[in-house]
Amino acid sequence: MNDVQVSLPRIIAPPPLLYIGVFMVACAVHAIFPQPIMASGFSVRLAGAIMLVASGVFARWAFITMRQFGTSASPRKASLALSTSGPFAFSRNPIYLAMTGLYVGATALLNSWWPMLLLVPLLLLMHWGVVLREERYLLAQFGDAYASYKAAVRRWL
Repeated sequence: MNDVQVSLPRIIAPPPLLYIGVFMVACAVHAIFPQPIMASGFSVRLAGAIMLVASGVFARWAFITMRQFGTSASPRKASLALSTSGPFAFSRNPIYLAMTGLYVGATALLNSWWPMLLLVPLLLLMHWGVVLREERYLLAQFGDAYASYKAAVRRWL
């Protein structure tokens, strides 16, 4: 870690709030103009339940890994260490990947096209308003260690 601690990453909003907020807007639109993915919806809902469980487990693994490195996932706290193992060994953003999986799983449980239509703007918002800002912050915070990690591990998958 650098001797001089850099301020926080200055993201536009906490990512869970972005995902939940967009999903709630989609639910409100669905309540007014329902657009089911499938008429019966059983297979879509089953896939959604599986996606929710898998994404929840993946997120938990990422949080445990960060705790083992002695750092927090909270954007309100400074990063104290660079997490590079566990799910961070193959994705620089495993928590956001898990949040996206949770969002898609919840979308399937709802059996609605509206959240899927809003997923693209949500991911663009995450990219420009969160991920790129965090990357600049981590580069300033950890320097060459983060630059090497960034060169070796993909942003998503």
